[in-house]
Amino acid sequence: MMQKFLILETSSNPKNGRSYSFGQIIDLWVGFLCMAFMLSYIEGTLVEVGLLHVIIGIGGLGYHINAPLTVIEKLPKVGNVTKLYLSEIIREDQHDLYGFLSKNDRDFFELMIARVSGIGPKIALNIMSRLSVNTLKSAIFSRDTELLKKCHGIGKKTAERIVIELGDKVDSAFPVTQTSGAIPSDAVQDAIHALISLGYKPTEADKHVRNGLAKIGESASSEELIKYALKS
Repeated sequence: MMQKFLILETSSNPKNGRSYSFGQIIDLWVGFLCMAFMLSYIEGTLVEVGLLHVIIGIGGLGYHINAPLTVIEKLPKVGNVTKLYLSEIIREDQHDLYGFLSKNDRDFFELMIARVSGIGPKIALNIMSRLSVNTLKSAIFSRDTELLKKCHGIGKKTAERIVIELGDKVDSAFPVTQTSGAIPSDAVQDAIHALISLGYKPTEADKHVRNGLAKIGESASSEELIKYALKS
């Protein structure tokens, strides 16, 4: 049936349907094969960007991929090629893809939904939309449940479970990185808390503070980061 479909669609006769090149046929077959095997990453043209999803096109097929805001804000413009590392969630009534910019972020997403009771893919996506992975890891490492509670759908008990269940992993398998744009001190968390108290949404506060950290440097104080955010 698949061979018949491709033969009809690749016919040069307009009456038989759309004409495909040999390269496009290969891309289509790759797409169909991806449906039968677990996906690790996807690389193709960014076709559409939504609030919490993107569509990536490959060989005439469009892949709907859920993605947190912290990922979407870093993607190139529509029409450019992009690459996302995928987490594939397959259940009786759903088959969803979740995309991330690095394997480490993808693995952390999967760790959350596997280790923390009450955290499913949708809630994990919301958490990672509110806070960048480095901010999230820093909050877990320092047991900052108040910052975690700022995420939609996260109450006191869930925030405490996140800290308890993932604390050891953040300290070992997923350490808080010390590179540019990471969370090297309490200054970043203090600045985020301050901005949230001033009315900023967690996503906005995190973004402004991360931008300030990259601009000023890792030695920036909370006061400097807050001033930078307020001027942005």
